[in-house]
Amino acid sequence: MAQHPTQIDPKDFRRALGMFATGVTIVTTQAADGTPVGITANSFNSVSLQPPMVLWSLAKNARSLAAFSEAEYWNVHILSNEQEPLSNRFARAGEDKFAGLTLDQADNGMPLLPGCSARFQCRTAFRYEGGDHIIFVGEVLAYDSSGLPPLLYVTGNYALAARKAAPISTDPAADTSQALYSENLIGYLLGRAHYQFMGGFRNRLKERALSDADFFVLSTLSVQAPLSASALAEHVSYTGIDIGPLALGSLCERALLDQTDVGLYQLSPSGRDLVLHVLAAAKAVEADLVGRMGEAEAALLRNLLKQAIGATDPGLPKLWSA
Repeated sequence: MAQHPTQIDPKDFRRALGMFATGVTIVTTQAADGTPVGITANSFNSVSLQPPMVLWSLAKNARSLAAFSEAEYWNVHILSNEQEPLSNRFARAGEDKFAGLTLDQADNGMPLLPGCSARFQCRTAFRYEGGDHIIFVGEVLAYDSSGLPPLLYVTGNYALAARKAAPISTDPAADTSQALYSENLIGYLLGRAHYQFMGGFRNRLKERALSDADFFVLSTLSVQAPLSASALAEHVSYTGIDIGPLALGSLCERALLDQTDVGLYQLSPSGRDLVLHVLAAAKAVEADLVGRMGEAEAALLRNLLKQAIGATDPGLPKLWSA
């Protein structure tokens, strides 16, 4: 590990501090004239349980310093993972950060933002000098928690949190680090997760006499239609299944697809009804999965899968595009 230099470089010091993951908060108060004031901060921390106290810090050159220094009350909002745009809004200067926002009623009268993982309504207890920052310590007068997964910040980027998974091997103590084929192979994990997930509603596909290829075609056309045979094949090419004229013709014969005058394919009313029933079963499997994993882990899973898709995308057409 690299040792810190004798002379501290502020930018390098900030990068080193960035290795410590933190939550993301918005702290709000009111100026003397009643104008709402808010700022994004990740310096929030707990101080005491008895009495309940928290702290956060604000740069001495912050435009909102006077408002917070004069205010008796302020609120801390721990942002949920869906509130990244709100974090960005309150991190910018020179705009009405509260424009268009619907606020909740706060006991201390300060602006209270909805949709957060947790919120703390505070009264200023102490203020301390902290180098180029002022440290605000507050007594917590009221708080609430929603259970929504929190937004994190680490190494200069937003992040999500999840519990570390246990081994999935039969023997948790087994050492697979030297195995030719181990449970940590990403391809194995992705493949097994895919087939186990589809296993939850594959009976529904069998009941409707739908092959995987049929399901992929119908699902694609439920998002974007009409499409040509070549466009459909391109959209579904990531599956490795060849979507040819025979497969499309069979779906037309079963009255699940309609073909337009110019040779494009779209769902028939029967096809749309079938897709709705199958997707309802798939969504039920997803809801059960999310219930077992937890909302935070499910959000992280979606994020990581999107990253994996982006990193391996050979240039497939965008399905959810205008």
